[in-house]
Amino acid sequence: RTALFNWLYAKAKQGKFILRIEDTDKKRSKKKYLDEILGSLQWLGFNWDELYYQSQRFDIYTEFAQKLVDSGAAYLAKSTTKRHAIIFKVMPQKLKINDLIHGEIEFDTQTIKDQVLIKSDGTPTYNFACVVDDATMGITHVIRGDDHISNTPKQIILYRALNFPIPEFAHLPLIMGTEGGRLSKRTGATAISDYRKMGYLPQALVNYLLLLGWAPGGNREIIDIQEAIKLFDIKNVNKTAATFDLDKLKWINNQYLKKADAEKLTDEIIPLLLKKRYINKNNFDRTYLVSLVKLFQGRLSQLTDFMEWADFFFVKNIKIDKEAKEKFFTQDLSNEFKLFIERLEKLDKFDIATIEASFRQLVGELNIEARTLIHPIRIALTGKAVGPGLFEVIYYLGRERTKERLMKWVKKG
Repeated sequence: RTALFNWLYAKAKQGKFILRIEDTDKKRSKKKYLDEILGSLQWLGFNWDELYYQSQRFDIYTEFAQKLVDSGAAYLAKSTTKRHAIIFKVMPQKLKINDLIHGEIEFDTQTIKDQVLIKSDGTPTYNFACVVDDATMGITHVIRGDDHISNTPKQIILYRALNFPIPEFAHLPLIMGTEGGRLSKRTGATAISDYRKMGYLPQALVNYLLLLGWAPGGNREIIDIQEAIKLFDIKNVNKTAATFDLDKLKWINNQYLKKADAEKLTDEIIPLLLKKRYINKNNFDRTYLVSLVKLFQGRLSQLTDFMEWADFFFVKNIKIDKEAKEKFFTQDLSNEFKLFIERLEKLDKFDIATIEASFRQLVGELNIEARTLIHPIRIALTGKAVGPGLFEVIYYLGRERTKERLMKWVKKG
């Protein structure tokens, strides 16, 4: 969300979105983490204008740290190693910043101890590297989580000591879990790539993240990102923490899935089907698959729902929902099933309208309510009590598979 708000603000102000990889800690900086960050930002559509790696800028940090030593603002710490850590002397003073979200914040540096700029192993500390980077990269605005507020005075005294311009700051309230407290793995704090695997669309995820602290107005909850760029102002971000609600995210994802292009959704679903071995990589009917996607897409909250709800189209032996069976199979329907099978076999034209007409005629002749047969037939064919229209299900299952599954419920003799 922080990356989104930075990207949005940069776009809204015709500025640049600069991505900085803070990889000075070699033990914690691994390629897989970097790939996760870059891949996720690209998938969400947050394309950056400039990209920097702090690990490639050590000489720059050392140069500015030495300037502070030369001016008397910093000193070398005694060390048993060949290299000495460089420490900045913190002088007592009162500082004020006008946070773009929280308003005026005052700090007293008497509570801050002398700050390490360069460690004895030659690596820069977070606060110092960020200050040097902000100045040398021309950063005008820093938007970050309000858990960084405590870092702000430590950085301001360094900007001033180096005669650097001080950027404007905006500290975003943290995202909370639905049960209160900071977001955890259980309440939604997981990698963007995991949400992708779960079948969320990037546009839906961006839309939802946008609502965590900002609103487009007019009680709207679905907003195109290009329109959001025109409306966005960091000063309108809420001062209070937002709550991450997975149900709300699912609802928003459903809104986007409903309107999505079925061909593109099919491209996303095919790898999921292959993983489940529901289709053969070199031998499946794409046109048929697109039709099934269209059949379900209005109901999907996640793309992975398709695997669960449409499984009966791909497996030979379906799993029957026990509760549904007990609820709707309260009587022997062998005769009714047989009669319906016979009607289907005699149809010259096997399409949705003709299948429905045949069914309606049968229940009329039997003088029974349609639901007396609809629910049991649905369960016999799909194993489930709910799903797409029954006649669409019969059409896409086909005459033979429909007959085969219904016959399993017809008593012999």
